[in-house]
Amino acid sequence: MRRIGYGISVEVPVGWSAAIVRRAAPADDPSGFDARAPQGIAPDPGDLVTERTLPVLHVSTRPVPATVGDFGSGAVESLGTEDVFVALVEYGSDLADAGLFEKQGVPRLAPSQFGPHRMPRDIVGRSASQHFFSVGGRAFCLFTVLGSHSRRMATVPRAAAIARSFQIVPAATMHARGVRV
Repeated sequence: MRRIGYGISVEVPVGWSAAIVRRAAPADDPSGFDARAPQGIAPDPGDLVTERTLPVLHVSTRPVPATVGDFGSGAVESLGTEDVFVALVEYGSDLADAGLFEKQGVPRLAPSQFGPHRMPRDIVGRSASQHFFSVGGRAFCLFTVLGSHSRRMATVPRAAAIARSFQIVPAATMHARGVRV
C-alpha cells in the first residue's frame, strides 16, 4: 500500500505501519503580545518569530505510536531483534542542496553504515544510521534504527527497500500548489 502526504510517498509493506505527519505549530498569540519584551514596550512585528513545521514520515515493522518523536523516541525502545524503524525528517527548501544537505538523492542503505553508537542515546543491542541529503530542492534526514545490530545483514535490506520506495515531489511543484516546504 502506498502512503502519501505532504509531497512524500512511500510503499508500506503488508504488516508494517506508517504515518506522515506535520506537527502543529504553536498557536500565535492573537494579541501580538510578546512575553519577552520589556513591560510596556510593544514588540516590533519583525522581531516576532513564527514557527514553520515540516513533514515527518515514520515507517516501522511495529505499530507507530501517535506520540512518537521525530527520530523515533517512544517507538525504537520497543523494537525486537527483527524490527526496523525508518524516519524521514524534512528540514525545508531553504537548507537544500548545500552544506550538510549537499548530497543529492535518497541514500542507499548498507549494513556497513549502521552502528550501535549512532543513536541520540544508546539502547543496548540497537543499531542506527543517519544520512542528510536533498531531493528536488527539499532537505531531509533519513534516520533508520534496527532492533538488533547483530541482525543488520538480515534487516538492512528491509529498511533499504523502504528508502528505495520514497517518492518526493520537488519544492517548486509544492510551492506552485501553495504549500511551503
